[in-house]
Amino acid sequence: MDTKLTVKLEKDIIEKAKNYANLKKISLSKLIENYLKRITNKPAESEEITPLVKSLSGIIQLPKGYNHKKSYGTYLVAKYSK
Repeated sequence: MDTKLTVKLEKDIIEKAKNYANLKKISLSKLIENYLKRITNKPAESEEITPLVKSLSGIIQLPKGYNHKKSYGTYLVAKYSK
């Protein structure tokens, strides 16, 4: 059941929020409702690690001191410098 709520906010915040909601093609009320739902709900159970992911973690043994960011950077340089 929908219930009316009155809030006082700064005018410029309201205008920015209206513009944002308009860009996202939703009402300002829906935008606020979605925000309040998100901050008041407990984390969804779907956010937990699934059994499949748990079973896959730790399969790959990387050498000690392995830097995945450096390796990926090297890969990208090689890929795009051709």
